[in-house]
Amino acid sequence: MGKVTGFLEFERIAETYEAPQARLKHWSEFVNTLTDNEARQQGARCMDCGIPFCSSGCPVNNIIPDWNDLVYKQDWHRALEVLHSTNNFPEFTGRICPAPCEAACTLNINSDAVGIKSIEHAIIDKGWSQGWVTPQPPSRKTGKKVAVVGSGPAGLACAQQLARAGHSVSVFEKSNRIGGLLRYGIPDFKLEKSHIDRRLAQMEAEGVEFCPSTYVGAQEYAEDGLTVRTPESLQVEFDAVVLTGGAENPRDLPVPGRELSGVHFAMDFLRQQNKVTNGDRLSGQISAKGKHVIVIGGGDTGSDCVGTSNRHGAASVTQFELMSKAPDVEDKPLTWPYWPIKLRSSSSHEEGCQRDWAVATKNFEGSNGKVEKLVAVRVEWFKDKATGQLKMREVEGSQFELPADLVLLAMGFVSPVKNVLDAFGVDLDARGNARANTEDYITNVDKVFAAGDMRRGQSLVVWAIREGRQCARSVDEFLMGSTVLPR
Repeated sequence: MGKVTGFLEFERIAETYEAPQARLKHWSEFVNTLTDNEARQQGARCMDCGIPFCSSGCPVNNIIPDWNDLVYKQDWHRALEVLHSTNNFPEFTGRICPAPCEAACTLNINSDAVGIKSIEHAIIDKGWSQGWVTPQPPSRKTGKKVAVVGSGPAGLACAQQLARAGHSVSVFEKSNRIGGLLRYGIPDFKLEKSHIDRRLAQMEAEGVEFCPSTYVGAQEYAEDGLTVRTPESLQVEFDAVVLTGGAENPRDLPVPGRELSGVHFAMDFLRQQNKVTNGDRLSGQISAKGKHVIVIGGGDTGSDCVGTSNRHGAASVTQFELMSKAPDVEDKPLTWPYWPIKLRSSSSHEEGCQRDWAVATKNFEGSNGKVEKLVAVRVEWFKDKATGQLKMREVEGSQFELPADLVLLAMGFVSPVKNVLDAFGVDLDARGNARANTEDYITNVDKVFAAGDMRRGQSLVVWAIREGRQCARSVDEFLMGSTVLPR
């Protein structure tokens, strides 16, 4: 513990942002990393609790008090080693993780939590700038081959761990670039793709082979121009196969007018913009320029649609949420150390957005096949006395209309791509995910494993990294009979 009274002496220092009007003119990141002294002061606020709830609140169980102390002592190199011991890609989580570790911080009981995420961000950026992040190729090869299907955070974490254990790893990705939803689901203003590219270069130096534009599954489901690998061919060529694709099936909104032009899934909108930002040329890109945009769904994907629409130059942006508005401040004695329900506003909301809660869409209206109007109604939530479940009812006489030239459906995702799981013959759970437990991550199909969103459903990047690492340990043990990889 660097400074016993640090949490009494210093206030939380938040990372600063470029002004909204300035950052709306570009697609680059706009968060200013803490200076060395600011990070040192934040590290001093860590109380070195007897039970570090922050570590248990973190899905990858980062050893947070240790690297807080090392940053306070300005031993950045050792802090990076501790950080990397549990997290393959802290530059991703340090930018886009919602930081459940901070919700679990003991200081958060009656004060402001330690700025854990900002310290993590500072450590890894310092590591890259100093040249401390280097390839870690294995000292020997095992002769075993592993195929990883899907190149998102779960697939990349799994692949890196297995490569460092000495296995020959090939990562298959249907998109034209590696990165999965890290690449094409998250806007560059939140995560510049150069961070992915330098990790891929590190992993290639460690022996990982990347195979983009490759569809794994039945030929009839592959898009034109993609190389197709059948599950049977992978099972013959490789000693183990790990399925780490995303939960890509979006939740739809089956109301009258859904078929009108201008009503799109949020991920189609975001993926197109990310491709353009990455240098691809698209015809017929979905654009918000000059349009009245309505985003349906109040989560991170909806927030990303808000930021992207504003950068396009939308005439207006409105975001609806079906649930009631959460309280501005959580009931800490009731929720700590768990993730609290409270109102959260993102940097995209600060850039310009009308928000509304407890709103249900009734239908879309338009002319000449194009959407022009959204009809909605206000709802109220109540607890059913018989079942105890929350139920919804419309508020009588509350119907209203809004102009809508572009509607983006950002209501979450329901399951991974069923075609891929069916092609392998993998059993599904009740939610349509691959059935596998967190003890060994193996499916009902011999030598086929599943991890990340494909196994657990839509979740956070940090959960995907955790599952990828844990699955790698299970695969290594399956192949070698024992393993030294961390769980």
